[in-house]
Amino acid sequence: MRALPSPLLAVTDRHGHPRPLVETVQAILDGGGRWIWFRDRDLEPEARKRLGEAVAGRVRAMKGVLTVGGDVALARALGADGVHLGGGSGSEAIGAARSALGEAALIGVSAHTPREAVTAAQAGADYVTLSPIYATASKPGYGPALGLTGLADSLGAGLPVVALGGLGPGTVGSCRAVGAAGFAVMGGLMRAADPAAATRALLKAWSAAETSAARASP
Repeated sequence: MRALPSPLLAVTDRHGHPRPLVETVQAILDGGGRWIWFRDRDLEPEARKRLGEAVAGRVRAMKGVLTVGGDVALARALGADGVHLGGGSGSEAIGAARSALGEAALIGVSAHTPREAVTAAQAGADYVTLSPIYATASKPGYGPALGLTGLADSLGAGLPVVALGGLGPGTVGSCRAVGAAGFAVMGGLMRAADPAAATRALLKAWSAAETSAARASP
């Protein structure tokens, strides 16, 4: 099973705060975040590419990992480390992405049920995001929250599962305790008055849960 580059996957949304997105991304990097999922898919292609170039520059300068949401050609143009594909992406789409970006590329897929996580694993994905774990304004159209039970049920898929949806410092530890390989946050970072401090708080909560899990292991 492939290891994730970081437990925290920070998901971009330039609408989350009036400050420029690149400033938010820089603050997350300054706070210890190293894995950025460049989303912002509502932009026109050229505008998205320009913004992506600015984000990619910040990520590269901090030796971070950049994932691009849903656009393999853009991921290649930006020199990204991987791409995150939509739910239901099968082996053909995953294979095409890997062919375009190279065998080392990190290919993720969105999943909204444990069964979808299994399907993504069988199709060759490197990881899945599973959402929504908790109720969230960012994911209103994907049915009821899965909760920790839904998260636990997805762990037999055979690939790292990244919890997504409604997560904060008070809940990431529970996801780690259940067995999640990582967690993704959008609103809690994009809307934060101090994204660097918010990043540090999230990573601290995850690290504390990781330490507790290690102590509990026989």
